[in-house]
Amino acid sequence: MPYISPSVVQEVKRMDLLTYLKNYEPYELVHFSGNTYTTRTHDSLKISNGKWMWWSQRTGGRSALDYLIKVRGYSFLEAVELLAERANIQPSLSVSENVPMEKQLLLPKKNQDDQKVIAYLSGRGIDKEIIQFCLESGRVYESAFHHNAVFVGMDEKDNPKYAAIRGTGTSFIGEANGSDKNYSFSIFTEKSCDTMHLFESAIDLLSYATLLKLDGKEWRREHLLSLAGVYQPAKEIEKSKVPAALARALKYNGLIN
Repeated sequence: MPYISPSVVQEVKRMDLLTYLKNYEPYELVHFSGNTYTTRTHDSLKISNGKWMWWSQRTGGRSALDYLIKVRGYSFLEAVELLAERANIQPSLSVSENVPMEKQLLLPKKNQDDQKVIAYLSGRGIDKEIIQFCLESGRVYESAFHHNAVFVGMDEKDNPKYAAIRGTGTSFIGEANGSDKNYSFSIFTEKSCDTMHLFESAIDLLSYATLLKLDGKEWRREHLLSLAGVYQPAKEIEKSKVPAALARALKYNGLIN
């Protein structure tokens, strides 16, 4: 069992939920009114004056640690590891409730090798050639602190703009602070192509590429794009918005004008 020092636990416990969401999951935070916020996932959960309350479940707390355990279902150890991981990416600072956070991607430090990530992806059935391509192109690497798998999304000049983080030995799931969902994990073909396949996550994308290869097909013949999460259209489909990553990818690849 991994050891976490008491000083780290105490530091983690001091992080309030609003600070956590503004620093590390700004896409989940929704302004409700005044100095009250809610979340996209649970609209009955309200955050105000340093406290949070999930009214539909009649539970609440102060810290981000309480939230991850009571709302997100993490174990105590998993929650502490998640917060420690993100604090390692960017030291958490208390923020004003009205000050917007500047988006700047802060990637986890790279490990000296990628052995645990290779084993993790191989265990998920991903083809070795595809794994090697992702490692060599900088799309995937192993983090130094917790040996998580980091899936990097890049812009047109191959500059990192987004990173999804997945535990290789735990259920940890997160994103690097400052991730821009316009540039989620993708593998685009360099050939002329008018087809783009969409996936919820990077693993789904890599699994599809593996299936193409197993079927004897060229796995880089079409554009592959993950949306970094489930996309749910509006009840009235004509009012739905195209996901940011898809809109950018279609425009960049010349599939729309």
